[in-house]
Amino acid sequence: MTTAQDCAVVVRQLTDLPDLVAVQELYEQTWETSPVGAKLLRALTMVGGYVAGAFDGEDMVGASVGFCSPPAGAELHSHVTAVAAGARGRSVGYALKLDQRAWALRHGITEISWTFDPLVRRNAYFNLVKLGADVVEYLPDCYGPMDDAINRGGESDRLLVRWRLDAAPVSGTTGRTVLVAVPEDIEALRAKDPARARRWRMDVREQLGGLLADGERVTGFDRTGGYIVERNDA
Repeated sequence: MTTAQDCAVVVRQLTDLPDLVAVQELYEQTWETSPVGAKLLRALTMVGGYVAGAFDGEDMVGASVGFCSPPAGAELHSHVTAVAAGARGRSVGYALKLDQRAWALRHGITEISWTFDPLVRRNAYFNLVKLGADVVEYLPDCYGPMDDAINRGGESDRLLVRWRLDAAPVSGTTGRTVLVAVPEDIEALRAKDPARARRWRMDVREQLGGLLADGERVTGFDRTGGYIVERNDA
């Protein structure tokens, strides 16, 4: 199995305030504002929450924060992860996910959940194909209006996914499959043509959200096209 060392970074748990401030600063560099502050991170570490940083030498190049859902230890929810701009494309995010997996299993946790924007192709491929997470639910405007550098100007639709750490991968299909397309680069499209980006949002919400609400199952992602959904037609 690939390790964090294979990704040329060292991932470690963070508890000291200077490190937690560095996490906040990394998030601010990514989104112009931090979803979590150092004080909240400090509180999370006091109760055993997951706060980790990925380091290239002395430089923090990635960070991830998560917390457990009740009943205690049932599931780790990975709330926010970021990779420094200069370290993208080096599998730092993958190294953080491998560390989350190891951390969860050490604590008797066998499931990790998180959300992501369904319109971002690279994240969909990473989550569904590389990690093998399962789509659980489509959440329209999950967080309400967001005013950060990446999400500003659009509704915060999210897919909730769950990574089952002790489950065998599911292969094959038993019904008819359909493809729900997503744009090639939604972030660039938001900046260039906000109205068209919003139309994509509404179309994917209607199609993918509707299929999931009807009990259909996402079985994969085609990185050149979109979500592969299995329809269990009677």
